[in-house]
Amino acid sequence: MDGTLDLFTLIALVVAVIAALKLRSVLGRDTGGTERRADQRAQAERRRAQAADEQAKVVTVSRRDSAPEAAPAAAVAIADSEHPILSFPNADPSARPGLLAMAKVDTAFEPQSFLDGAKRAYEMIVTAFAEGNRKTLKDLLSREVFDGFTAELSAREKRGEVIDQSFVGINKADITEAEVKGGVGMVTVKFVSQLISATRDKSGAVIGGDPQKIKEVTDVWTFSRDIGSARARSNLNWKLIATQES
Repeated sequence: MDGTLDLFTLIALVVAVIAALKLRSVLGRDTGGTERRADQRAQAERRRAQAADEQAKVVTVSRRDSAPEAAPAAAVAIADSEHPILSFPNADPSARPGLLAMAKVDTAFEPQSFLDGAKRAYEMIVTAFAEGNRKTLKDLLSREVFDGFTAELSAREKRGEVIDQSFVGINKADITEAEVKGGVGMVTVKFVSQLISATRDKSGAVIGGDPQKIKEVTDVWTFSRDIGSARARSNLNWKLIATQES
């Protein structure tokens, strides 16, 4: 019995020693995992801090750049005085400040483009009036001018008269006046054109003008366009609001 107990005791001691040695080998082994994890955490913290710092710098620069300081009044005055509109050759000097004011309200406004369009409108209106084309006139004239033109057309038709006309061309077109008033831009143009025109009665006889002779005609016309809002400026059509023969 005593020998048996001694044998079991011995076996238990051997098992305990082996277990202790294995546990020690595991616990005492330097795998470096703890240090690596600590290192990774530190690096992650540094990266987060750096990113936050960079973001703060970007926001600061963005705000400063998006809100520049206003230019001094002297600088604005110099810029205005050098604006190309103020040296536009086909405009009377007295009209140039009005053109500049118009360009400030409507940044797409350009006097040469306006003048080219005005010359096309002039030829269309003169031709439409000679032909009695009310539809074309309605699209290009203000209500008041349209009423005046149609009254003349009606009187001419009542008399049985017709106008035999050929448009030769425009010799000269200059802007004489310009202003912005109540959000409306107004530009006056002096046209010097050449026409061949004759008025004929019911029988076809010439009662006015000369069908063989070129005549020089000078007209002073004023065009207007609403530029008071972005929606109004999207409509690029100018209309004739006043006429005057020189």
